Amino acid sequence: MKEKTEGAKMQELLSYKRKNVYEEADAARIKDIFDYAEGYKAFLDKAKTEREAAEEAIAMAERAGYRPYRLGDALQVGDKRYYSNRGRSVILFRIGENSLSEEGIRILTSHIDSPRLDLKQNPLYEEAGMGFLKTHYYGGVKKYQWTAIPLALHGVMVKADGESVKVSIGEEASDPIFYINDLLPHLAARQTAEPLGSAISGESLNILVGGLPYADKEVEHKIKLSVLSLLNEKYGVTEEDFLSAELCLVPAFSARDVGLDRALIGAYGHDDRVCSYPALTALFAAEDTKHTVMVVLADKEEIGSVGVSGMRSEIFMDLINEICAAKGENPALVRSVSKCLSADVTAAFDPNFADVYEKRNSAMLSCGTCMAKYTGARGKSGTSDATAELVAFVRGIFAKHGVIWQTAELGRVDAGGGGTVAQFIANLNIDTVDIGVPVISMHAPYEVVSKADVYSTHEAFVAFLK
Repeated sequence: MKEKTEGAKMQELLSYKRKNVYEEADAARIKDIFDYAEGYKAFLDKAKTEREAAEEAIAMAERAGYRPYRLGDALQVGDKRYYSNRGRSVILFRIGENSLSEEGIRILTSHIDSPRLDLKQNPLYEEAGMGFLKTHYYGGVKKYQWTAIPLALHGVMVKADGESVKVSIGEEASDPIFYINDLLPHLAARQTAEPLGSAISGESLNILVGGLPYADKEVEHKIKLSVLSLLNEKYGVTEEDFLSAELCLVPAFSARDVGLDRALIGAYGHDDRVCSYPALTALFAAEDTKHTVMVVLADKEEIGSVGVSGMRSEIFMDLINEICAAKGENPALVRSVSKCLSADVTAAFDPNFADVYEKRNSAMLSCGTCMAKYTGARGKSGTSDATAELVAFVRGIFAKHGVIWQTAELGRVDAGGGGTVAQFIANLNIDTVDIGVPVISMHAPYEVVSKADVYSTHEAFVAFLK
């Protein structure tokens, strides 16, 4: 073998080069990556809403020996507990033996809500021989992407007596699906001349739900009544029960391998369940850690992390305070030495739209989990901008455990940007940095990720918790 030149040795020693997980992996490791992806795909298909994701997370936690926690419960070292916040978000934690005042809590936060179409409170009407449901879109969507695709109805309807009825229609092969009409190209000259953002209006995202009139000539609004009668027969609900319902439309697609080599996964809701699932599996895999650890699966990130189940809810602080009280520690001191990975996705470089990315500082598919020192828009607006010391600390952990990872920004400086929950955690004096999986077609009804990056994120989280 030819001996390396002095310059080649120096280049290897001093230069940084991004690694591709698949290129670094042997056959056994690739099998581990693919096997892990099967569990993730199954999770996605069961968890298309934040309520369903919380329910599945709790089932996984209970299988791993976690027990429910009520505020005020006694806690001791070794306890594995979870707190369900109104069935929409979940916080899991394990009490370690190490001193909280010396090392704080190791925290992973992600969110389990995704862009979707929510039903309005008074949604059902009929017109021109068709029954429709009115919607209000949730989160950042490209509205035109939601027309002319199969949709499923998910959620709960809570009756006046408090009974909660779970609704799921459109996922089984035998189920009907739902649909949003689009305009045929023959008549769409004016529509296609519009900018993408305004060609489809929010008020036109009406869900097609029926076309069979109720069999009674004396009845007005026969199609509407036919839909109501079917809902009443299946779920025992009336139109008034829509007033106290949380129902939404999500794509009626299952998670599938993408590409002839099956290296990628296509699915609805990668953002951000692709980070939530590794956070859970990492928590269960890091049983031997002596740290006190916490995993937060939050709601409402797509609309600002507001509300009782969002990351800005006081419940996060309440639980930290109760953990500190159980160990006789000062919560302010514990927060100041705690560390958090804000587990959220970033945009993967897409050569089809290269002009909005700065390639040297963009995430690449299959090059591992991605750390974003800062997010925000344009002049870093809305970012907590993690300290260099925290980045170095996490970097050291990854090096010690052989985690393949990369860094990225969310596109060119003036192209746009985005935010995460990191700023709200950092506001509590907890050192926080963003880390997560690069995504192609983020916020689309069907997004794409690399199996290698999902598994790398699991490994990164295990290393951090240990």
